[in-house]
Amino acid sequence: MRLLTVFTAVLVVASAQTATNQFPEGFMFGAATAAYQIEGAWNEDGKGESIQDYYFHNHPELIIGGVTGDVACDSYHRYQEDVQMLKALNADVYRFSISWPRVLPNGDLDVINQAGIDYYNNLINELLANGIQPLVTMYHWDLPQALQYIGGWSNELMAEYFVEYARVLFENYGDRVKWWITFNEPAVFVNGYATESAAPSQPASGIGDYLATHTIVKAHARVWHLYDEQFRAAQNGSVGITLNMDWPAALTNSTEDEEAGERARQFQMGIFAHPIYTQDGDYPAVVRQLVDANSEAEGRPRSRLPTFTQEEIEYIRGSADFFGMNHYATTYVTSGVTGESPSKTRDSAVISSSHERNPWGLRNQLNWVANQYPGYPIIISENGYANAGALNDTDRIEYFTACLGAVLEAINTDGVPVIGYAAWSLMDDLEWNWGFILKYGLYEVDFNSPNRTRTPKESAGFMAELFSSKQLPDQYN
Repeated sequence: MRLLTVFTAVLVVASAQTATNQFPEGFMFGAATAAYQIEGAWNEDGKGESIQDYYFHNHPELIIGGVTGDVACDSYHRYQEDVQMLKALNADVYRFSISWPRVLPNGDLDVINQAGIDYYNNLINELLANGIQPLVTMYHWDLPQALQYIGGWSNELMAEYFVEYARVLFENYGDRVKWWITFNEPAVFVNGYATESAAPSQPASGIGDYLATHTIVKAHARVWHLYDEQFRAAQNGSVGITLNMDWPAALTNSTEDEEAGERARQFQMGIFAHPIYTQDGDYPAVVRQLVDANSEAEGRPRSRLPTFTQEEIEYIRGSADFFGMNHYATTYVTSGVTGESPSKTRDSAVISSSHERNPWGLRNQLNWVANQYPGYPIIISENGYANAGALNDTDRIEYFTACLGAVLEAINTDGVPVIGYAAWSLMDDLEWNWGFILKYGLYEVDFNSPNRTRTPKESAGFMAELFSSKQLPDQYN
């Protein structure tokens, strides 16, 4: 009960100042999923192979249980059940991702898969018919394998392919979808270009991940400009990006550790956010300085982190309508050099130690984002708690209570412009290399059943009440 106790003490302070535990009018509550983690039907109805399909099929030794997403939660066939689960939660929004190879099997416009187009049309229409707004992620880590054969995100040409894919989405769904996220957690998926233990399993540490970062920032900006110039007037939606961070807190109160915490934030989130959301644009100065210096010391003729032209800096700057933010925990950090050479970890000169789930880390992170990147509304697009599985998931309820108390404080006391919150996850799913052993869902999924039976956990009832009332229920205060 430690989290709940901490939260209660925090809420008392907040209530004294704001006299409310109410979320603002219009605040959006919902739940989140991702295509590869829930859909299954990996090769049905014309869908192409993704890098996740390839990775899970060819590297079972890296996946707990050697499982795959071939069936997962079978949401491709059971999306109507998913929508009814969301309706039972009183959700305002559903954050889901579109599988690029389901729509464009080869990643390019040479083949447009109508069955894939139809699937997402049906899902979107089903959501709207039940009063739920779609919050759509364009890319949640499932690049068409055909595009990985030409280098994937380490190839700057991938931005061209992504823009054309985005155009297909805007043309087919933009009349009904008003919230778009270009990329989910690029700081995580670029690791697939630094290590073999994540798709697409390209171990080019400290080089491939920076090349991918450069392409992703450019691709995001181009899609935002495409929407702004060709679709916004008619469709009147918003385009942002989701960046993740487990709040890096200084291990001690020393100046060195405080500086390490800030370096960790800039290497994790700032490397993507600074070019898009700041007045100056470009990569954070500390990132540029450290990577450039290390590259020179290694005897390289160029920095491992590519450089934007001034024209590109100006084009990328301001290319977002909102800030998507994911948070799960707090990481304690200290100053020091670790990791292989070259690597992003070594460049940052930060050593991470323990993880801790606490509400103040989320509040600090929200304030940091609001201060670093002022003027942008924030959507918490993922926040969740994993356990080994239980319908009586009081630990998850305590976690959500603590985190949502921190969000209330950030809004009501600190003035942080948070406009939405999506819990991860709607249901138990395939948690990447962890397979099916980590359970994040508000609904349990029986992966041993051919029906993939869904059963609400106690946390589903808790969230349904909260989503309806837009306040933390009294019995949990």
